[in-house]
Amino acid sequence: MTRSDTPMLAVFGLVLSLAPAFAAPSCLEARAKIDEASALRYQARQEARLGNHDRVCDTLDEIGDRYNDARDGFEDCGAGVVAIDLRTELRNLRIAKRVNRCN
Repeated sequence: MTRSDTPMLAVFGLVLSLAPAFAAPSCLEARAKIDEASALRYQARQEARLGNHDRVCDTLDEIGDRYNDARDGFEDCGAGVVAIDLRTELRNLRIAKRVNRCN
C-alpha cells in the first residue's frame, strides 16, 4: 500500500459505513436525483457546444434543482456527509452559470 492509497481507503471505508443509510428510500431517491443531474450536465455541455445559450441556462437551473433535492434527501436519511459534498457541486454549478452568463 502506498501513501496515495490511504485517501481512497478512507473514502471506501466511509462509503461502507454509510451503506445502511444508502438503503433508505430517501437516500435512493436522492441518488436518483444525482444521476439525473449528471445526465443534465451532459445535456448542458452539448447545448453549449451547439451554442444554444438559453437552453444551457435552463438546463443549469434544472441541475441546481436536482442537486438541492438530492442534498435534502441525503440529509433526511442521515447521510449528511454526502449532502456536504453536494455543496461543492452547487458551487461548481454557480461558476458554470457565471461562465455562461446565466442570471
